[in-house]
Amino acid sequence: MSTPLRTPLCDLLGIEVPIILAGMGVWGMATPPTLVAAVSEAGGLGVLGCSGLSPAEIRRRIQAVRALTSKPFGVDLLLPATLAPAATTRSGVRQELQDKHPGHVAFYEKLLERFELAPAPVQDDIVISSEFIEAQIAVTLEEHVPVFAAGLGDPARITGRAKAQGMITLGLAGSPRNAQRQAAAGVDAVVAQGTEAGGHTGKIANFPLIPQVVDAVSPVPVIAAGGISDGRGIAAALALGADGVWLGSLFLTADESDLPGPCKDELITARSQDMDVTRAWTGKTLRARKNLISEAWAESGLEPLPTPHQRVLMEDFLEAIKAAGRWELFMNAAGQGIGLVSERRSAAKIMQDLIEGTDTALATMNNRLGRPTS
Repeated sequence: MSTPLRTPLCDLLGIEVPIILAGMGVWGMATPPTLVAAVSEAGGLGVLGCSGLSPAEIRRRIQAVRALTSKPFGVDLLLPATLAPAATTRSGVRQELQDKHPGHVAFYEKLLERFELAPAPVQDDIVISSEFIEAQIAVTLEEHVPVFAAGLGDPARITGRAKAQGMITLGLAGSPRNAQRQAAAGVDAVVAQGTEAGGHTGKIANFPLIPQVVDAVSPVPVIAAGGISDGRGIAAALALGADGVWLGSLFLTADESDLPGPCKDELITARSQDMDVTRAWTGKTLRARKNLISEAWAESGLEPLPTPHQRVLMEDFLEAIKAAGRWELFMNAAGQGIGLVSERRSAAKIMQDLIEGTDTALATMNNRLGRPTS
């Protein structure tokens, strides 16, 4: 069936409509294999968010997706260009926190006490390091995943190897300059992510960002991300020169998402202004729902530590929240587009609504301009 949504990006990725599920993290809860496969089955591209997952778990999830669909899908990893000097194990970073940042550790302990949470430190000894990232990449290459997305950082470390085996690579950028670096690294398409986006995000909004990135990296295709939650947003992205969209927050509330029910409900009732940017959760700028924990950090007078120290500190805190079921305190990362989401739906229904909504938006635009739609 022909659709106005078909763009050259569809041919590049082997998909029917240029809608991509963002490879979100959150301990693998945001993009489980069932959700990834459902988006691919509906004609888009599902992407596994694998940041922080062990190589063995990444392999398990890749194979789980393949058991559910024969359609193309992707894996998203974080490839930070630089990391703060740190131990290469979680236990080592914890010791560095005790030795070098006792004030931050004391504040973390006060948070546990304030919210009556029992300590529940993360049990694995994994921390994001160059060696760990290389092991994650190795599994992705061994499994011959169709698409690789660098959700953060420099994809140059994988693009050559990916191209050698026919893997398509995407790189996320929050500025025209960063987009040019992604293109120079050899990615097949650039995801231009505006500050409206959830999770790790930059400072430039989508309306100025997308056309600048299109101009900066042409003829490399551009995929728009950030604040897009319905067909009107997709139509706007196409009008700005994008060849497709990268959507995350909208799918957090999908039936197939493993995000806990209270977190989904919190996002459904959230307003765009509730989604705030903070460095408290990971040490990098991250947009999430404002809550008592992010407010406590803002009021503490403490500057969040760089990654991986802040991330390790707060991952232990998040484990305590999970163990107690205190989801109102959890890092509910999402973008400003969540203000457009008002109900839970299946991934298939979300995809159907997006496709039909885009067709309607494009037809309405032509009608308003007095132009025929056929």
